[in-house]
Amino acid sequence: MQYVETAWDSTGFRLDPTAYLAALPGLHACLPPGARSFATDPGHYDIPGATRCVKDLELADIRLATDKSGGLVLEFAPNPWKHDTGLRISYSGVRHFSVDYGHAIDWMPADTVLLDEILPNDDGCVHEIALTDATITVRCADLRATWE
Repeated sequence: MQYVETAWDSTGFRLDPTAYLAALPGLHACLPPGARSFATDPGHYDIPGATRCVKDLELADIRLATDKSGGLVLEFAPNPWKHDTGLRISYSGVRHFSVDYGHAIDWMPADTVLLDEILPNDDGCVHEIALTDATITVRCADLRATWE
């Protein structure tokens, strides 16, 4: 990620969205509408408090279109101590999708979200999601995030 910091050290995960939040006012006009709405949601990076913060959501499902429609859906289950609902992110016009596993933290039963970052690019946006033991990268025309 370019702005959001997610790192593992001997004391645990170090997470800091401060630089991204500072850059976001200059980036948000260049983001597609759905990506802009999700990135600028007031609770998105409220780590200790908001039920709409992505931190601690558990990756539950990945559905990639088998045709050439460019569709992709990521499902995240709620953390029972933090979230009232899970999150579904539907991507349109997907041009790249990858999940890169680190396999460094193998004591956790599931991958959970640390933080994410959405940046504009020439054809829409790039959404990068740091998980406890992997990174998801999606290049797409736009996305729609739904808490349900």
